[in-house]
Amino acid sequence: MTKEEWKRSIPAWLRATFIGFPFGTIPAGGSEIPTFLSYATEKKLSKHKEEFGTTGAIEGVAGPEAANNSAITATLIPLLTLGIPTSNTAAILLGAFQNYGIQPGPQLFDTNANLVWALIASLYIGNVMLLILNLPLVGLWVKLLKIPKPQLYAGILIFATVGVYGMRQSAFDLVLLYGIGLLGVVMRRFDFPTAPVVVGMILGPLAEAQMRNALSIGEGKWSIFLERPLSLGLMVVILLILIVPRILRARRESN
Repeated sequence: MTKEEWKRSIPAWLRATFIGFPFGTIPAGGSEIPTFLSYATEKKLSKHKEEFGTTGAIEGVAGPEAANNSAITATLIPLLTLGIPTSNTAAILLGAFQNYGIQPGPQLFDTNANLVWALIASLYIGNVMLLILNLPLVGLWVKLLKIPKPQLYAGILIFATVGVYGMRQSAFDLVLLYGIGLLGVVMRRFDFPTAPVVVGMILGPLAEAQMRNALSIGEGKWSIFLERPLSLGLMVVILLILIVPRILRARRESN
């Protein structure tokens, strides 16, 4: 990067950080909204508007990337404080915590303070390592894009197979790997999002256990979920989320 590019990028990085962080802390957040919001902000504030969409403006790259990184990092806040994963990475971390008998939540900072602060420190260390690796080796990473996709996918499949089989030497694990891989291909083919599936696989057993607890408290009555205002409100919200988008889509198609 030239001196002029650094000068134009630093304000974009700072603005995008403050744009992306609040969206990451929201349990229903995501990186898409702050990314587009940062791009629109930089396009509006830039003194080089003619570069956007033509030759390329450095602010249009620096801002959205910083907003994405800020939002993704902030997803640790709802994960550690509420136990709610809002991204694929957070869902995998939640699964790892549960495998070791650690339940993220408000008491995590008291019961496992060393783990929490070590995790936060690892973010700083990881960013420093990324700078050390990416700046000198950016030319090498760009050349990786020239690898033909069939060879790249074949290599990924080989390493995944060796890694899965090496853990337990189980043929069932290989069948599960290929089955999930085929399911992923079908989902991508028909434009099904993968994030809800990952989150559902992690939270599914926990939700089932809590449902059993609620039924035992209600002496086996399913009406227990409708008798409390908070529970009833959540049920209504879930139904609206499932039904309203389909109704709106059907109305658009009919028009």
